[in-house]
Amino acid sequence: QVQLVESGGGLVQPGGSLRLSCAASGTIFSIGNMGWYRQAPGKQRELVATITNGGNTNYADSVKGRFTISRDNAKNTVYLQMSSLKPEDTAVYYCNAAARITPIDFRQYSYWGQGTQVTVSS
Repeated sequence: QVQLVESGGGLVQPGGSLRLSCAASGTIFSIGNMGWYRQAPGKQRELVATITNGGNTNYADSVKGRFTISRDNAKNTVYLQMSSLKPEDTAVYYCNAAARITPIDFRQYSYWGQGTQVTVSS
């Protein structure tokens, strides 16, 4: 199995910055797309940003220009640098990864982290 462990959440004032990390471990043959999603109270989980293993990125309109997703393939880790944070960015942030677990199984399985709380408040 694959485990994803997020870190870096916390309380920050509006306009501040945070950097989230998510490390994948376990039985991993390869990792494809990785991404960050968030869920605010009373709302559905939404996409924040994704990145392919080649480095192509995609962002939600609400975070473009403020958030940057990156990854270190050697460490099976994805990052989310968040700047100019707003109160509406408050949510639990979840890491997601699509991984192959053996070289003979070409299917990719989707894995989720446990989530890390980000609170933007003065």
